[in-house]
Amino acid sequence: MSLPVFRAEDPIDELREGDTYTLTGPEARHAVTVRRLSVDEALDVVDGQGTRVTGTVTATNKEPGRDTAGGPGAPSGGSSGGDWVRLTVTAVEAQPARRPSLVLVQALAKGDRDLQAVETCTELGVDAVIPWQADRSVARFRPDRMHKQLDKWRSTVVAAAKQSRRSRWPIVQDPVNSAALEARIRDEGQTRWWILHEAAEQTLAQALAENAAVVDPHRTDPHVFAVVVGPEGGISEVELDRFVRAGAQPVLLGPEVLRSSTAGAAAVVMLNQATGRWS
Repeated sequence: MSLPVFRAEDPIDELREGDTYTLTGPEARHAVTVRRLSVDEALDVVDGQGTRVTGTVTATNKEPGRDTAGGPGAPSGGSSGGDWVRLTVTAVEAQPARRPSLVLVQALAKGDRDLQAVETCTELGVDAVIPWQADRSVARFRPDRMHKQLDKWRSTVVAAAKQSRRSRWPIVQDPVNSAALEARIRDEGQTRWWILHEAAEQTLAQALAENAAVVDPHRTDPHVFAVVVGPEGGISEVELDRFVRAGAQPVLLGPEVLRSSTAGAAAVVMLNQATGRWS
């Protein structure tokens, strides 16, 4: 069984086997209060940027254990006003970024279906998420609440990344409207933009088969695939025309019409397989 994952609040990329590390803050509180981790149990600490540290618990603020030496983030003697978990590092792994990079452009959708999509696609390995306020989005980003709304997207990514034991976490980028998305499609030539649309004449599978050089997992250049998922009302004809003119390609997943919450996940699975990210 895979180990529980916690995110470090401080740099961990210079740690080595045998070092002592102390997890603090909200993650430590979750470890000792919710997970009830105790001495001799193992856990993983990640930085969200590819570094994974595996360690064995030697002491916590609720269970001093055998270790009484002070460590970074915990006062000497093992007492603290906050929760902490001290561990001995047993392994350090640096996971490189996978290629191609996968980006989910997710339209805002009612009933938290957009967040369902973000959660699932994070578990499936996407590298970035772009919230998109489409013309037909019922849900909207309100200027007075945008910060809180984006925090909800980021919290969803964090929970899903920890659940899927990822060491490299997706970045939630700044939200865009359709005009801004059109500009990005036009300006970011290194990105292959796939628009999921039920009226497309070519399936994603066919497009991938015809572009074998594009999906070659052995390519070393930083190419990017972006999947554009519309809202519950669909992508408008005006938007579709603008995106295609900017350089995007509409593709069909299959004969079924999928919800906004599931279409992106289906496409990500296909891309993971076709590009060798799951090999």
